[in-house]
Amino acid sequence: MKKSVLSLSGGMDSSSLLLHLLAKGYQVTALGFDYGQKHKVELDRAKSLVEYLKSKGQKVTHQIIKLDGLSQLLNSALVTGGKDVPEGHYEQDNMKDTVVPNRNKIFASLIQAVALSEATKDKKQECIIAMGIHAGDHAIYPDCRQEFRDADFEAFKVGNWDSELVSHYTPYLNTDKFGILEDGLKCCEILDLEFDKVYRRTNTSYKPIWFEGEWYSDYKSAASVERIEAFIKLGRPDPVAYADETGPVRWEVAKTAVEKVLNEYNK
Repeated sequence: MKKSVLSLSGGMDSSSLLLHLLAKGYQVTALGFDYGQKHKVELDRAKSLVEYLKSKGQKVTHQIIKLDGLSQLLNSALVTGGKDVPEGHYEQDNMKDTVVPNRNKIFASLIQAVALSEATKDKKQECIIAMGIHAGDHAIYPDCRQEFRDADFEAFKVGNWDSELVSHYTPYLNTDKFGILEDGLKCCEILDLEFDKVYRRTNTSYKPIWFEGEWYSDYKSAASVERIEAFIKLGRPDPVAYADETGPVRWEVAKTAVEKVLNEYNK
């Protein structure tokens, strides 16, 4: 089988990319990273998704890598101890607070090491590094841009033997979350998976809400707004449970709130 390695955060993008790889017949090694993120529930969702996939006959090697001690050294709203995660649309300048310094470079180094190890294990065989970066990330996150990826990969090639066995695969680079969700729906059909059972096992919220023993997604932070917008365009309710400061809310409440944000933004 063709080999692949990806960073499986537990979010909608990387989870869709996992389905994409399986639908194309790749052998998948999925890596998650615990770097002290406030939304650590995403790692539990990723584990649950992998378990669901395995129950449906899919094979995925899943490993969570703990980066202990890093969060207290990072200046970002996304890590424990950081400022509050801002609300609104991703295009707003305050969303730069959600950048984690050098995050993708840190992850890339580890992913490259694993991909090269997979490529040179037993007999030499090509291995791709699959990345879920998409057009919606480019403005806010410099480490999601093509120029960063190219420069980083050049350093990897210079620093390693047999690096020609490893390449990048970025199928979502020129699309948005709606395009990613459309691809996820198609892959669910190919793999005979239940769409709602897949996406219920994802987390996009950077401000998850703990209520009576369960985690809920917020619907006001930028990542949640972008996700809900994609589901609105798809014409399907998001199977993830939402809440606000009052407690759990129906999908229609989250949907209406995001539609209001989008209307204000587009004026």
